[in-house]
Amino acid sequence: MNINYICRHCNRQVGKLDRERVEVSELGLECLNEDDHREMITYSSNGDMNIRTICHSCERTLDQHPHYHEQDYFIH
Repeated sequence: MNINYICRHCNRQVGKLDRERVEVSELGLECLNEDDHREMITYSSNGDMNIRTICHSCERTLDQHPHYHEQDYFIH
């Protein structure tokens, strides 16, 4: 199973873990409430876990343009 970290804004792959088995506590996901879990984590048909996060580029853009927080996607 792969664990893919994908930017929620630009859809770039931020990172990838290739693990046979993983505990949720190893990923720090136990802190998420049910709504956040549904929003941030999806599973591919092959069993891969996809975690929506933010890349450094988009994070910098949001710091420079705080009004972008109101949008799901933006071009930078």
